[in-house]
Amino acid sequence: MLDVTQTPLQQLLRDRRRGYTLPAAFYRDPEIFRADMEGIFKRNWIYVGVEPDVAEPGDVMTVEVAGASVLIVRDDDDEVRAFHNVCRHRGARLVHEEKGTVGNIVCRYHSWTYDLAGSLLHAEHMGPDFKACSHGLKPVHIRSLEGLLFICLADEPPADFDEVARRLGPYIAPHNVRNTKVAFQSDIVEPGNWKLTMENNRECYHCAANHPELTVPLFAYGFGFSPEEMDDYDRANAERYGCLIRDNHRDWEAAGLPSKEIDELDTMVTGFRTERLPLDGDGESHTIDTKAACKKLLGDLTNAKIGGLSLWTQPNSWHHFLGDHIVTFSVLPVDATHSLLRTKWLVHKDAVEGVDYDLENLTSVWLATNDQDSTLVGYCQSSMESPAYEPGPYSPNTEMLVEKFVNWYCGRMADYVGRRS
Repeated sequence: MLDVTQTPLQQLLRDRRRGYTLPAAFYRDPEIFRADMEGIFKRNWIYVGVEPDVAEPGDVMTVEVAGASVLIVRDDDDEVRAFHNVCRHRGARLVHEEKGTVGNIVCRYHSWTYDLAGSLLHAEHMGPDFKACSHGLKPVHIRSLEGLLFICLADEPPADFDEVARRLGPYIAPHNVRNTKVAFQSDIVEPGNWKLTMENNRECYHCAANHPELTVPLFAYGFGFSPEEMDDYDRANAERYGCLIRDNHRDWEAAGLPSKEIDELDTMVTGFRTERLPLDGDGESHTIDTKAACKKLLGDLTNAKIGGLSLWTQPNSWHHFLGDHIVTFSVLPVDATHSLLRTKWLVHKDAVEGVDYDLENLTSVWLATNDQDSTLVGYCQSSMESPAYEPGPYSPNTEMLVEKFVNWYCGRMADYVGRRS
């Protein structure tokens, strides 16, 4: 019986069955999508890019999050800032391109002009009582985590980012994100709700059957398995992987590369998980031959064979840090049934395409994997309208991290609707 003291969303959250997928409404209902934007994407730290996206003073990029257009710019003091991409005159959009370079930020409508720190410099015909100092650009909270950029649209962002940075910073620092460049960017609009895209990422149960390129360098065992169901071949490989984890973690930690798992996916407001994982074959990179894709290694690294550092942040990102390059992923919701997956490949800023790296070799594994995942997400989304759909059970051995994502999501949404009721 419907509890009339609860909103429909509150009741859905209350009745959610742990260990199972969410009811279909969470993946298709426009009202729940709007609640997601208010309760998740306007309240939490959202990964949007990297400092090399705005490498030099005057470099600017824009990103669309939960109906808000945000511009991110590096100012003349080399500080990265974020502002709402809205003129303070009559609300016109200021920067129209995804990336560019500006001296000042000039509105195309009436030429109101702002400096790179957001102050209004010039506004004609506004009269003697007009106060330019009261009409600067509206700032957006922005933080850099060793070169990874996060924004928060809330007036008061979650206060745990310092703790996240303290714990994750040492893992990311050896890869020196700030001294890289974006070698390539791929945008895919996936035919699925943003949560389906995230859930698909949070497990490798599907990898062996669907990702022939990715499973060459990447061990699916790193994301859970059921030893009692394995044949002798798989059991031997899983044991080999276990030995690699033990020995490599010991050696990497001794060499100053933090490697051991930290998992706060559903225990912090700004949930995250990280671990450095060994790679198969030659074990250098996410490439078909598992060898380094770029001759010029990142930071001060002298050995490409340092595994792959996996980093996940809630609600919308995952990242792979290799010795020779970095791949970052962000998910930005479009509507209830579509999501933008943005992938960036980073190499050392001095690496030269065609000399130090081949772009096809650098990108082929994850371009193929993203395309395959987009198809899989679409399979799930297409069934959300079916009367046959009902929440199904997660595998306790291979989908436990999916459940942690859903736990985090439901917790944050319950907090949001509770504050509104």
